[in-house]
Amino acid sequence: MSKGAKLVYRPIGLIGSLVASSIAASLFQLVWKKVAHADDAPTAMQSEYRMREILVASALRGALVAVTKAVISRAGARGFTKLTGSWPGD
Repeated sequence: MSKGAKLVYRPIGLIGSLVASSIAASLFQLVWKKVAHADDAPTAMQSEYRMREILVASALRGALVAVTKAVISRAGARGFTKLTGSWPGD
C-alpha cells in the first residue's frame, strides 16, 4: 500500500479503536450485570473483593476488548479496501 493510503487510513484506524473501546466497555457492563448480578465490576484496588473475582472480571474485560477491537478493525479495513482497493495492513 502507498504511503498516502496509509496516512489516510491512520485516522480511520484511530477512530475505530476509540469506538471499539467504547462499545467494549458498554458490552462488559452488560455482561457483568448478567453474570455477577452486580452493577459494578471489581477493580484491583477494592479490598472487599477476592482475588478470584478481580481476575475473572479483568479476564472478561480483556477478552471483550480484544474481540470487539478485532471485529471493528477488520470491518474498517474491509471498508477501506472496498473504497481504495488497497488493504491497509499490507
